[in-house]
Amino acid sequence: MDADVIIVGSGMGGATLAAALAATGRKIMILERGTHLRASALDRDAKAIFGDGVFRPEESWLDAQDRPFNPGNYYYVGGNSKFYGAALIRYRASDFHAVSHSDGQTPGWPIGYADLEADYQAAEELYQVRGSMKGDPTEPAHSGDYPHPPVPDEPDVADLRKRLKRAGLHPSHIPLGVDLAAWRSGGQTTWDAYPNTCGGKMDAETGGLAAALAHKNVTLRTGAKVTRLECDPKGLVTAAVLASGERLTASRFVVAAGAVQTAALLLRSADDNFPTGLANGSDQLGRNFMNHNCSAVLALHPLRKNRSIYQKTLMLNDFYHRSNIRPALGNVQMLGKVTGPILAATTPLPRWIAHWIAARSFDFYAMSEDLPRPGSRVTLRNGQIKLDWQRSNWDAHLHLVQELKRVLRQVGFPIVLSRAFDRRTPSHQCGTARMGNDPKTSVVDSHCRSHDHRNLFIVDASVLPTSAAVNPALTIAALALRAGRHITRTEYAA
Repeated sequence: MDADVIIVGSGMGGATLAAALAATGRKIMILERGTHLRASALDRDAKAIFGDGVFRPEESWLDAQDRPFNPGNYYYVGGNSKFYGAALIRYRASDFHAVSHSDGQTPGWPIGYADLEADYQAAEELYQVRGSMKGDPTEPAHSGDYPHPPVPDEPDVADLRKRLKRAGLHPSHIPLGVDLAAWRSGGQTTWDAYPNTCGGKMDAETGGLAAALAHKNVTLRTGAKVTRLECDPKGLVTAAVLASGERLTASRFVVAAGAVQTAALLLRSADDNFPTGLANGSDQLGRNFMNHNCSAVLALHPLRKNRSIYQKTLMLNDFYHRSNIRPALGNVQMLGKVTGPILAATTPLPRWIAHWIAARSFDFYAMSEDLPRPGSRVTLRNGQIKLDWQRSNWDAHLHLVQELKRVLRQVGFPIVLSRAFDRRTPSHQCGTARMGNDPKTSVVDSHCRSHDHRNLFIVDASVLPTSAAVNPALTIAALALRAGRHITRTEYAA
C-alpha cells in the first residue's frame, strides 16, 4: 500500500485531521490538487485581488439554470483558509439543537456542544486563537481560556465599542487566528480576504498542516488532483485515482475537499455496485447545501474618518438566538477594512467617491443562517459541477440588516449602506454530506465515518448538519480532532 491513510484535501478539515493522526506513527499521505501559495508583489494589491481576481481559479460551475459562473473557491495548500478572515468562533451551544427560524426549524445535531467542547479547546490551542470570553452573553462554556489575549481594537474601533455599549448592546472580541506583528510585516492592510504568504494568519497550512508535517510519517503531495475513488463490491474504498491516471492505495481514506468538491468527487466515483455515488446510500450526498446569507453594511458620518487598518476585532451576537417571540437573526462582525481601492474595484462608483466613502466607513458583515433543504444541492452535468443553491431564511437576514442599520444610526452614523453577497462569493459553503445517526437520512455518523464504507471518513464543512450563523472554520477543526481521536482510539490504539 502507498499509505495507511490518504487524505484528499489540505484545508481546515484535512490538515487538522492529519495533525490529530500524526502521532500514531501511521503513514499518512495528504493529496492537494493545488500548489503552495508563494509570496508575490500582488499579495497586498487590492485591485489585483478584488478587481482582477488574480488568485481565483479559472473554474466554471453551472447554476440552477445551467448558466456558468466562477464560484470563487481557492485551490492552494491550506485551501480557502489561505484567504479567510481568521475568525475562529465556536458555534453557540444552542446551535446543536433544533432552532426555530422565520423560514422553518433546523434539524439539530446528533451530538451536543458538550461532546465537542474539548475539541474546540484543543483546536484553539492548535490555531493559537486570540480571544476573550468576556462580554458576549451567547458565549458557550469553555474548559480553559484562550491561548492568547484578544487582538486589540484600534482607537476608532475602541470608540465604536463604547458607543455600542452605551446603546445597550454587547460588543465582544472576535476570536482570531492572527499574529498581528507577523501580518504587519507583509504590509499595512487588513487580513480579511488577503492571501496569507507571511505566516501572519493561523490557517490550515500554518496551523494543522505545519503540526502534521513535523512528523516524518506525514507527507504532502501537491498538484495531485483526485478525480475518483475506487471501491470493492463489499464497500471498502481501495484507491484514489489522480488526474494523471496514477492509483494510490491505502487502508483508510479521508475526503476533505470542501462541501462542493467533496460531494462532486463522491458522486463522480459511482460504479456498478454504487451507481449513485459513494457514501450515497441515503440519497443525501450533495443535498442540503447551505451558504450563509451575508451582507456588507457600511456606516459612515461625513465629518468623521475611520483611521483603522485592522478593524476586524469586534462582533455582536445581540441578534443571535433570542427567544421564541423574537426569532434568531444572526451574527454581526466587522469586515476587514474596506479601502478606496477595494470599493473602487468592486462597485461602479467613481474612484473619488469610493475613496471618500471608504475613508469614513465602518464596515460590518451581517451573517444569517441558511437552513438545510434537500433540493438545495450539488449534482454533476456531463462531469461539470452544478450548484442549485436554494437560498432560505432570507427574510430573517433582511430583518438582521434592518436591525443593524437602526442601531448604527442610533450610535451616530447618519448614512448606512448595505449590499448582499451573491452566489459568486463562497460564504461558508457546507452541508452536502450531513452528519447523523440514521443511515437513511445522513451520509456520515457522529465521528465523520461514512455509513456506507467503514474505511471512508469525511472531515470538512460538508458534514455540518446546520450552518449556524458564525464562521465554521473552528467547528470544522474541532470535528476533525474528534474524528482523529476516534480513529486513534478504535483503530490505532497500542
